[in-house]
Order: sequence, then structure tokens, then C-alpha cells
Amino acid sequence: MDNPDYGTLPYLYLTTTGWKSGRPHEIEIWFVEHEGNFYLVAEKGERSHWVQNIQRNAAVRIRVADRHEDGRGRTVDPAAEPDLARAIRHKMDVKYQWSNGLIVELVSDQHTAS
Repeated sequence: MDNPDYGTLPYLYLTTTGWKSGRPHEIEIWFVEHEGNFYLVAEKGERSHWVQNIQRNAAVRIRVADRHEDGRGRTVDPAAEPDLARAIRHKMDVKYQWSNGLIVELVSDQHTAS
């Protein structure tokens, strides 16, 4: 279930591992929560460095409000998951009036374990 507190927060902090450097890279990015997972939209699609990092190493660190968790990221294929893509775009449009780009799902390791 979505946490209503997250709906008012503008940013999530995502740490990926650089696929060339092997070093952690943190970005501040818009997000929405849906069914316990976090979703981001990459304006530059697969050209975004953070997306390239996730494609090569799905392990991520998620920080939002006082929640700090390890997790995994993946891109969402709108053709294979049209209902999910539509729901995420709608939530992004409501929250930010913008949803153009590649959708990336972040699943907490804690969420996976439950």
C-alpha cells in the first residue's frame, strides 16, 4: 500500500554503482510510490548514466525521508506492462505534471523479503 507521507515529498535519493568507475553515484530525482515500490522517470531514457548503471548492476541504495534501504532497479517495458506504465505515468503527471521518459522501478530488498 502506498505511504501517503511519500506523496508530498519531491525527491528520492538514488545511489547506483558506476559501471565504469565502480564508485557509488547518488542523484536526487522525482519519484512516485506505487504498490510499495518506487518509480522514477528518466527523461533521457537509456542515455541517462544512472539508468546505464542499473542496467549493468541492478543493486541500488534508496533514500527517501527517513527510509534508507538497499534494493534493485529495473526498467519497465510499457508494451509488456501497459497497466503499470499507465499507472506510473498518471501518478507522475498528477504529482509533477510530467511523465515523459523511461520508467524505472525500484524494489526494496525489505519489500522483496516480505
